[in-house]
Amino acid sequence: MAGHRIFTTPFASIYPHYVAKVERKGRTKGELDDVIHWLTGYDEAGLQRVLDDETDVETFFAQAPAYSPHAELITGVICGHRVEEIEDPVMRKVRQLDKVVDEVARGKRLESVKRGG
Repeated sequence: MAGHRIFTTPFASIYPHYVAKVERKGRTKGELDDVIHWLTGYDEAGLQRVLDDETDVETFFAQAPAYSPHAELITGVICGHRVEEIEDPVMRKVRQLDKVVDEVARGKRLESVKRGG
């Protein structure tokens, strides 16, 4: 999946969709941000900088301060693909984030979403 167009999409254009998804299901932006912080290591200021600078998705993950070692525990199907079987490392990270956002939206406890991290 090298060169997939999602890689060059600004994270700032995807983030509002994540916010809308979790809020539509009764969860909060704060809960979403908490999971993003856990997965990527970005703090609040770092995430805001990414959004303000319109950093693309590939760079967002490449510059993640501390990508969670527990991310490998994120498994299951998202968009018809098994997360753990995706070979491209950037696409796997994109789908890992998609998966945890879905779990937050479905009401899963944040401790479970974070896989003990």
